[in-house]
Amino acid sequence: MNHTEHRTTAPKSTRCYVVTVSDTRTDDNDHGGAAIVELLKQQGHEIVGKIIIPDDPTQIRTILLQQISSSEVDAVITTGGTGISKRDGTYEVVSVLLDKQIDGFGEFFRSLSFEEIGPSAMLSRACAGISRGKIIISVPGSEHAVRLAMTRLVLPELGHLVREARR
Repeated sequence: MNHTEHRTTAPKSTRCYVVTVSDTRTDDNDHGGAAIVELLKQQGHEIVGKIIIPDDPTQIRTILLQQISSSEVDAVITTGGTGISKRDGTYEVVSVLLDKQIDGFGEFFRSLSFEEIGPSAMLSRACAGISRGKIIISVPGSEHAVRLAMTRLVLPELGHLVREARR
């Protein structure tokens, strides 16, 4: 089967859990998390939950393990904590949980980001992979970065990713 045939057999709707990792975001100012929810819903995907948690490795790990263990979740999408500051810890947690990394996701995201913001794109540690048969995708916290990742990379392939992770 080629990639086109894979897409035709991929689920059109997936069940997603959205995690905003931030020490400062609230429901009122979580524009990145809200954008993920909005874009997923527009494409017919189901949001099974959304949470805002502090940039604390223990809390990030706990919520990710809960969600990838749930039969109600196909994919977990995180926003925030992918930079290089001392408090940015999402990448460290996610990378340890992954059974298989999808290296191209981070590479393509940084390439697309470079076209828009230049060399500071290298500071992003956006990543994706498979853990326990579930997709985990981590994108930066800014709404613009979220929309870039979702529209150019995540949404066009989400069903295909879930299909492959289930195999």
